[in-house]
Amino acid sequence: MSRHARLRIAGCPLHVIQRGVNRSACFAGEEDFRLYLGLLAELCARHSCALHAYVLMTNHVHLLLTPDDPEGPSRLMKHMGQRYVQSFNRRHERTGTLWEGRFKSSIVDSEAYLLRCQRYVEHNPVRAGMVGNARDYEWSSHRSNAYGIPSTFLTPHALYVALASTPTDRVAAYRQLFGAPLSAGDLQLIRHAANAGLPLGRAEFIESLGRRLNRRVAYRRPGRPWDKITGDRPRLSASDN
Repeated sequence: MSRHARLRIAGCPLHVIQRGVNRSACFAGEEDFRLYLGLLAELCARHSCALHAYVLMTNHVHLLLTPDDPEGPSRLMKHMGQRYVQSFNRRHERTGTLWEGRFKSSIVDSEAYLLRCQRYVEHNPVRAGMVGNARDYEWSSHRSNAYGIPSTFLTPHALYVALASTPTDRVAAYRQLFGAPLSAGDLQLIRHAANAGLPLGRAEFIESLGRRLNRRVAYRRPGRPWDKITGDRPRLSASDN
């Protein structure tokens, strides 16, 4: 069965997920996490990808970024895979692949879903039961976005900046977003879009995306009708003409 062509547009945020092969660990200790973040900083700059949020879990990674070049994310992840896996294998005396096939990604409707997707990314360790609060997990962007801890490689999205006029008020406003968990509908919507490689957004965003890509971008019902989950109409999918 042929794979869907990736949806990419310069200037549109992208939610990226990469998992360890067979869900096995891709980080064995602090040195691995630090290596990955160092490479991420270098490669985001090299491939013109503005990184808004990230979380490094034991066996997978979430990134939320906006590329200046539609091919930037693919180049970033390709070079990350080559350099990180070589180093990981040498350090842990192993051979073979580390990642489970190609990474998954979903283009994100900024106005409707950017901050929800960012919350989804940073709240991952809490949902997994690893920590009680997102601030307690070291290997994510949450401490920078929610508490103002300086980062040399994060680029705040314009919608994050618009939360407040000063950095102090901005991080406080962002923390307030975490006062209540994402709804079950939002969780399923974000997961389905990323795992299926589909756009995450409103109907008008999907239609606009199709015009910009000059291809048909329609919706697909993921198992059960979306109107029963989110109170909204189905709005996801992509297929080539």
